[in-house]
Amino acid sequence: MGQRYTSWGNYPAAEHIAFTPQWREKPWFPDIDVSILPRGNGRSYGDSCLNDQGALLDTTALDRFINFNRDTGVLSCEAGVQLCDILRLVEPHGWFLPVTPGTQFVTVAGAIANDVHGKNHHLRGCFSHHVLALQLERSDGESLCCTPHENTEWFRATVGGLGLTGFISRATLQLMHVDSPFVATETFKTQNLSEFFERNEASQAFEYTVAWIDCLARSAKRGRGHYIRGNHTNAPANPPSRQRKRQPTIPLTPPISAINPLSLRLFNSLYYHRQRETLSHATQARDPFFYPLDGIRHWNRLYGRRGFLQYQCVIPPAVAPEAIDELLDKIARSRAGSFLVVLKAFGDIPSRGMLSFARPGVTLAMDFPYLGPKTLALLDDLDTTTFAAGGALYPAKDARMSAEHFQQGYPEWATFARYKDPAISSGFWRRVTGDS
Repeated sequence: MGQRYTSWGNYPAAEHIAFTPQWREKPWFPDIDVSILPRGNGRSYGDSCLNDQGALLDTTALDRFINFNRDTGVLSCEAGVQLCDILRLVEPHGWFLPVTPGTQFVTVAGAIANDVHGKNHHLRGCFSHHVLALQLERSDGESLCCTPHENTEWFRATVGGLGLTGFISRATLQLMHVDSPFVATETFKTQNLSEFFERNEASQAFEYTVAWIDCLARSAKRGRGHYIRGNHTNAPANPPSRQRKRQPTIPLTPPISAINPLSLRLFNSLYYHRQRETLSHATQARDPFFYPLDGIRHWNRLYGRRGFLQYQCVIPPAVAPEAIDELLDKIARSRAGSFLVVLKAFGDIPSRGMLSFARPGVTLAMDFPYLGPKTLALLDDLDTTTFAAGGALYPAKDARMSAEHFQQGYPEWATFARYKDPAISSGFWRRVTGDS
């Protein structure tokens, strides 16, 4: 009898057999007749972390640190260590994650397998740019040390490889030295999409840049929002208390989504107008700046029992203003979307992975409550704009991309397939390739 697992989006769900590695010296691939998939903390939104009717290899118990050099910022750890664990260890010594996604509750192996990006891609690239080495365990018993200079093609296949090349048992990372985890921010209230592009062009020297967008604004106001840029700064004279506060929790999953046209319009209007002035300065602590949604436990339950789908695309820079404008127009007309709509620009740093998502361009990310065929039809319509512009979708956030669009967006996929472990598969891989 399998166990029911879902992605973070609670769509889709899948039945699995679950296993845990038995020895730290040699991760265990069970002798079974079905495919297996390494799984971390399950924070991917679609089916890249699911393997319906197959097996999952739960890596979260491999959560030990191996070595941390306080002078150089080089850290070695096991696959299941979460980013929040790293931050607790290294922050007191003046170090920080050089790249972090929007949640700290992902494992190191998960961050590598999805080659995650952050608000500073234009300066730091992806997570893989700071991976000095990783240990890859194959189902045939082979163990490979992969670095940018040793077993290079295995490294390129594994970073961003969605866990399909083998079991990442441990990794060595280069951290970033910072004055403190606090960030001095400047927030600009922008009136439309053109102002986002103008502000972003003038902000490339800042470590972090990101924008919140009102997804329901129409006509001349389309793309209005808050553009935020910032740098690490010394801790304020009276920093917020580190005493743990009671964290808000969504205690149960409602039968229908709490995200609807009425709640969306109210939230977007209030959020946009909460800042009266054109420019606001603030010093923000680590969690509110990098991980705002982590402040609400089980926030994914807000989307109801049917879950949600995230749509995250990247559009090449030459056509980004027109294509993003068209996407936002379609979303506004649908009266669908999410509270937190993120718009940011990637830099020109080439990705290291064959299947890495980040590339030069502008990325738009937002959630949609799953309402059946209506939602799928809207996302298909967004695909029309994205792929006509030469864009791509993020596999870590995807649950319905077509094989044609995957292969268009990831032209090295056939090369990557030569490095895939034959014992490993996922719902995502079967969907976009037809392979086992």
